[in-house]
Amino acid sequence: MRLRYGFRLYPNAVQQAALARAFGCARVVSNDAVRAREDARRAGRPFPTAGELSRKLITEAKRTAGRAWLGEVSAVVLQQSLRDADTAYRNFFASLNGTRKGPKLGPPRLKSRKDHRQSVRFTANARWKITVAGRLDLPKIGAVKVKWSRTLPATPTSVTVVRDAASRFFASFVIDTDPAADQARMPATDQTVGIDLGLTHFAVLSDGTKIDSPRFLRRAEKKLKKAQRELSRKQKGSKNRAKARLKVARAHAKVADARREFHHRLSTKLISEDQGIAVEDLSVAGLARTRLAKSVHDAGWASFVNMLEYKAARYGRTLVKTGRFEPTSQTCSTCGAKDGPKPLHVREWTCSACGTVHDRDHNAALNIETAAGLAVSACGAPVRPEPVLAQREETGSHGFPTGNRAA
Repeated sequence: MRLRYGFRLYPNAVQQAALARAFGCARVVSNDAVRAREDARRAGRPFPTAGELSRKLITEAKRTAGRAWLGEVSAVVLQQSLRDADTAYRNFFASLNGTRKGPKLGPPRLKSRKDHRQSVRFTANARWKITVAGRLDLPKIGAVKVKWSRTLPATPTSVTVVRDAASRFFASFVIDTDPAADQARMPATDQTVGIDLGLTHFAVLSDGTKIDSPRFLRRAEKKLKKAQRELSRKQKGSKNRAKARLKVARAHAKVADARREFHHRLSTKLISEDQGIAVEDLSVAGLARTRLAKSVHDAGWASFVNMLEYKAARYGRTLVKTGRFEPTSQTCSTCGAKDGPKPLHVREWTCSACGTVHDRDHNAALNIETAAGLAVSACGAPVRPEPVLAQREETGSHGFPTGNRAA
């Protein structure tokens, strides 16, 4: 399985300037490729091939006075920029003819130097390496200091250097993991669980465990509001406005990092303890158009479920998504009787058929587990679910969240 491992970089001033040149050159080559293809489309000519673009926009361009500075960076960075533009066009055409799943994609757009996120990729033929001292040695950039939060399980096939909106630098390594080692890391278990995601509690499990919602954005709202107000008062184009923008970006990055860490801790805990996991397929985009939009985005359900998906595939677990129209909050988990819809403020209800008093979220988690076939259904027939494929890469730590769930 192919995953990404991210680590923080600390380049010095000279290395930051070299990375800025690499970002700029890669951006220019990408924009030149988009313009070349758009010009060919308007003129009714066939799109130039990748080889033609490489020769014209890199090899020949370096010999001109206007593009001679392209030789100051590694040629691999420029080639990868062309490949990324070509991949964007292929994805766009696949989206048009319906062979690509997911939402429709638009055509590639020109990149701006004002974009706060920049990146370049180095493949194996760029001859980058990790030195004995633990630094990342990049061509025409130098040996950059790395904060190693964990060891790499295998030799990386490529590395992407990223500068985010908060002006932090990261190295993202592509790793091919060993399935046998992954299976040994998390042995099989006979435990299953259903998960009901919500806002009052981030998750309620079918065994009765309730995991509180951290509400990272809500807790940081006062600080974010102050930073945003200071930014709005600065004159556009001034250095003070750039400093204020960086302050806002760092505040948002802190919230996003805390949320991602919480998701990784909880998802790893669930994957390590349970062989089968059932979760409801929520319409996050639809809920984000309601008055609860800020709370929905703050919870980050989609990111959490994506982590469960790829970790389940990596470690041989089973993840099942139940239908979003399944009446999990209306059905009695004891007798299976459907008791009708209930407003959100009703957190407990009594079944009219059997008299069982239900906690709304715990009852929904039990029904999600049953609907997925991980538990015995109301009619007594267990169902064997199919495993899902991984969709996202793994980053972050493998700690465990605080909670009252029994091990």
